[in-house]
Amino acid sequence: MKNRFKMTGKPFYKIFSFLLFVVGVSLLVNAAGPEERRAILLDIKGPVSPATKDYVHRGLAEAFEKGAVVVVLRMDTPGGLDTSMRDIIRDIVASPIPVIVYVAPSGARAASAGTYIMYASHIAAMAPGTNLGAATPVQIGGMPDLKPPTLPEQQKKKDTKDEEKTSEEEEGADKGNGAVPETADAMTKKMINDSIAYIRSLAEMRGRNVEWAEKAVREAASLSSEQALSQGVIDVIAYDIDDLFEKVNGWNVTINGREQVLDTSNLITEKIEPDWRNELLSVITDPNIAYILMLLGIYGLFFEFVNPGYLVPGVTGAICLLLALFALQVLPVNYAGVLLILLGIIFMVAELFAPSFGALGIGGVVSFIIGSVILFDTDGSELRVAIPLIITVSAVTAGFFLIAIRMVFSAHRKPVVSGAEEMVGSIGEVMEDFDEKGHIRIHGETWRVITSVPVKRGNRVKVTGIDGLTLKVEPVEEGVK
Repeated sequence: MKNRFKMTGKPFYKIFSFLLFVVGVSLLVNAAGPEERRAILLDIKGPVSPATKDYVHRGLAEAFEKGAVVVVLRMDTPGGLDTSMRDIIRDIVASPIPVIVYVAPSGARAASAGTYIMYASHIAAMAPGTNLGAATPVQIGGMPDLKPPTLPEQQKKKDTKDEEKTSEEEEGADKGNGAVPETADAMTKKMINDSIAYIRSLAEMRGRNVEWAEKAVREAASLSSEQALSQGVIDVIAYDIDDLFEKVNGWNVTINGREQVLDTSNLITEKIEPDWRNELLSVITDPNIAYILMLLGIYGLFFEFVNPGYLVPGVTGAICLLLALFALQVLPVNYAGVLLILLGIIFMVAELFAPSFGALGIGGVVSFIIGSVILFDTDGSELRVAIPLIITVSAVTAGFFLIAIRMVFSAHRKPVVSGAEEMVGSIGEVMEDFDEKGHIRIHGETWRVITSVPVKRGNRVKVTGIDGLTLKVEPVEEGVK
């Protein structure tokens, strides 16, 4: 009986082990389940900036790595930088994954640069109560267009010519030929014509309303979501993401020249949040922050050079200046503005060391303000230094240097209270009788002195000069203090 058990034990053990293996593999396969189909959601809020470009670029790359079915750019923007907008559009056009630009929630807008991005998307969608348009580029910065005053005779001729051209301009506008008024300067014409050609190419590529696209650039036209849908500017109106996926399910989209049927059923939406790098880039590339960082860097290094050894101003200034330089690298900086700011600071510092009765100081403040105003050339976007910030910083800077100048003048007016210069003219008391050399007590100290007139103990003498550690003295006449 015992031997029989041993003989049947080994086959039983092998069968049991095999069954455990099969069950374990089955459990692992069932646990893994089918691969999840997901949609990637990217949020664009605020002006289109270098940080926005970086966020979208990294988001599209991560969506491709995760095998996402579709990418949704939920957008609410007043516009932004032309360079960042074009980089985002290049990424959308080259994306192997369909990109849906969705203007949401209600009350959101896709103005200026947002309109171009909408036209570049594979599917353009909007939530009810949203709008898009106003895509005319506007040059910010530079000097105003100064023109000589118009004489009455010239004004009459101008009015006559304007009346003759009115019908022609209206006819050209009705045809939607993208004509730019002749009153525009050459730079404005170039900018508008380039923008019209760009948005027209995007509209033709996606099969959207070309005429209205040109009107949005030429006349800064805008549309509500309902109007945009009826005029063929967008493809769909959706209340939320789920409604959007339900409405576009089964649509045909063109991805890099190839037709693809979009399957958006049963998708899991995964939102990609900006990482710390993008958050830092977003903060320091704000023109107001970059402006403050630059000034803190300049002032910190200046105080460190004036008072070497403090370290804190120097270290803080160096860090702020490096961050500012990184921000200025990705922002459209007008280097004339940077030079004017530096020149203004140099003039105000020079006022401290070479007082010019305010000429250098006033010139420095004026140069500082002008440089701050034209610091960024942002092509009509909202990426600019706020005027209240410029006024506040300029007032604080001017006030600081004014106080410093007053302190310098006050210090020059005060009598000398220490050092060799203070010793000359002081009164001391003779400690012993002597004819030429001896000792006196002055300011509670004993000094070796020489005199050309004999003195006696207790006489009062006045210091007339210093020769090393020896004082030159002369007797003080009675009644002289």
